[in-house]
Amino acid sequence: MVDYLQLDDDRLLANCDVHTYRASGPGGQKRNKTSSAVRLRHRPTGLTVVGTESRSQHENRARAIRRLREAIALSVRSPVDLDRFVVPDAIRACLTRDGRLHVGRRDMRYLPAVQAVLDVLDAVDGRVRDAAKLLDLSTAALSAFLTRDNKLLAEVNRIRRAHGHRPLQP
Repeated sequence: MVDYLQLDDDRLLANCDVHTYRASGPGGQKRNKTSSAVRLRHRPTGLTVVGTESRSQHENRARAIRRLREAIALSVRSPVDLDRFVVPDAIRACLTRDGRLHVGRRDMRYLPAVQAVLDVLDAVDGRVRDAAKLLDLSTAALSAFLTRDNKLLAEVNRIRRAHGHRPLQP
């Protein structure tokens, strides 16, 4: 399976259908005359994201690529072999000395860490305790990481519901 998060922007964009269009909303005459809004459809996964905030197509394309990376991290699952599991480098790189998973949303290591955690959580049927044990984290440390970001928490709860568990609370 291709790790789309490791691709540079140009290679990721090569996997997308790019559609530009005129966005509605404020912005005056320039916004109404130029096709500055960008919609990306990632062909391999079917994910679609948009960037419409700016009057600049270049800025909107950059926003859409960031959103696509986030959507891939949250939505695309890779199988995990639990019998031969080793803590992924994406997680190991974000561990602090006291055993916490600490990485900010703007850190380039954040999305690979999110994807790795969600892959493990899905592999253990949504049980946070079992995922924490596999990742060499305490349950509290993993729970703190999972509940810090609303989009991540929503995906965690979708996985947990699919496996018959109650949702985590922030």
